Amino acid sequence: MDIQSQLAILAAALVADRLIGDPDWLWRRVAHPVALFGALIAALDRTMNDESDGPGQRRKRGRQALLILLLIAMATGAACRFAVHELGTFGIVLEITIVAILLAQRSLSDHVAAVASGLRTSGIDGGRSAVARIVGRDPATLDEQGVRRAAIESLAENFSDGVVAPAFWYAILGLPGLFAYKMLNTADSMIGHRSPRHVDFGRAAAIADDWANWPAARLSALLITAAAFMRGGVAAARAAMGAALRDHGLHRSPNAGWPEAAMAGALDIRLAGPRSYGGVVVTEPMLNAAGRGARAGDIERALALYASACSLMTVGAMALAAITMCA
Repeated sequence: MDIQSQLAILAAALVADRLIGDPDWLWRRVAHPVALFGALIAALDRTMNDESDGPGQRRKRGRQALLILLLIAMATGAACRFAVHELGTFGIVLEITIVAILLAQRSLSDHVAAVASGLRTSGIDGGRSAVARIVGRDPATLDEQGVRRAAIESLAENFSDGVVAPAFWYAILGLPGLFAYKMLNTADSMIGHRSPRHVDFGRAAAIADDWANWPAARLSALLITAAAFMRGGVAAARAAMGAALRDHGLHRSPNAGWPEAAMAGALDIRLAGPRSYGGVVVTEPMLNAAGRGARAGDIERALALYASACSLMTVGAMALAAITMCA
């Protein structure tokens, strides 16, 4: 399939995901593809990550496991691409469905909106309960401002790695690229952290995920900046890009700082800073430290900005498809 067709399918998938999202009734009956990826990652973790091995051997096994995972993902994507191309018009609809399923556009919005709803209807307990579903930090340590900040940070970061990155890799490499990225991103979330079991075995997954998300992180900051311009004019756009350029390096992640700082600047609020994970306090600088604290209504403002950024990405995919058609 040529890039023009992939861009057109991507635009259709973004619209479908925006309108329909992930139907819970379906995933209660069948396994989500990402759950299948997770099962395979867990199986390789059990069989290849021997805690009696030394650090060097565990890193080698981690590289081997990652290669196996990526080869399986790309082969599966290539097989799916061949199959859908043999089905004509139905195959196009099927490919749109597959791509939509592997985008997190609607589900991310729904989960973050649930935090705002929880705060409104049940106060701090409702907000903590909802935000615990999307962040790893200790919810009991969060006040209302901390809950809002956590929700907005999750929205910005996951816009990059849950929406922009899979869209980018599908646009470039089709279904094999999309499947490989989702496998890699799932591996990073499962084994790419610095726990005693995974600090060596998951090192390759963490590094590869950083590289895979490099272009999407910067593109997501640009999309947030463009959305800020749409909603708040030149001043908002300047604040978003200024914060991204100035503060992205303050984040512990080489990528997450870009969309989070852009979001902080666009909303004129502070994000990141000290937080607790598993009883351990992580002290980090604030992004857009001159901004104010997150208050009532800021999650909704962030969601509106996110919706505009998603719309811009969809329009961009449509425009690029039209340009390649005319070229």
